[in-house]
Amino acid sequence: MSKALRIGLVGSTGLVGRRVIEASVGHEDVRLAALARRELALPKGARMELFVADTDQWGAIIADAAPTVMICALGTTWKRSGKDEDAFRSVDYDLVMQVAKDAKDAGVDRFIVVTSVGAQLLSKSLYLRVKAEVERDLAKLRFKRLDILRPGLLIGPRENDLRPLEFVSQKIAPLFNPLLPKGMRDARSIDALEVAKGALTLSKRRAGGRYAHNNDAIHRAASEWVDEE
Repeated sequence: MSKALRIGLVGSTGLVGRRVIEASVGHEDVRLAALARRELALPKGARMELFVADTDQWGAIIADAAPTVMICALGTTWKRSGKDEDAFRSVDYDLVMQVAKDAKDAGVDRFIVVTSVGAQLLSKSLYLRVKAEVERDLAKLRFKRLDILRPGLLIGPRENDLRPLEFVSQKIAPLFNPLLPKGMRDARSIDALEVAKGALTLSKRRAGGRYAHNNDAIHRAASEWVDEE
């Protein structure tokens, strides 16, 4: 049996991160080393390491864990950040870049990050501008391979985050997917589990370069991930 691919994961308590953990259960060919600032309940059958520590210790942990590839699913919301721009940037930009630099210093040569459809430097949306800044500056680190996942509205239960308006939109959005014109396909909603499976599939790709994946590309990658019994 070949050696399991060692994958570092940050954002493990979030919507996509938790799905990455779930999707990896039963796969002997991958082994997760997840970092978090708080404990989380692991799904039955999970074979992985979970390191709980403050973010200023993550660099040392990444170096010790020595992953081959890093999946970054970090992100907060405008509400959770207290509607404060600096607090929002501290997670969605500063922490993402800190993790990327720590991974680069530790010898990780493949990096996968979840941003968003519509990420643009000139966007009027702070959220989309920050996502675009992250994409731009991650490219400057020159990983051997950089995969940028740009999903539409993420569907799935968010732990301890009811947000009634988003709950309603998550229920309604999939109904409108087939009705969106071709030019808006990238904006369709997508299940966070699909994004997680897509990220795990891409973690095994070794060809160098920078790749951006919209909803359709994420779905194609996810279809290659076979659920284990």
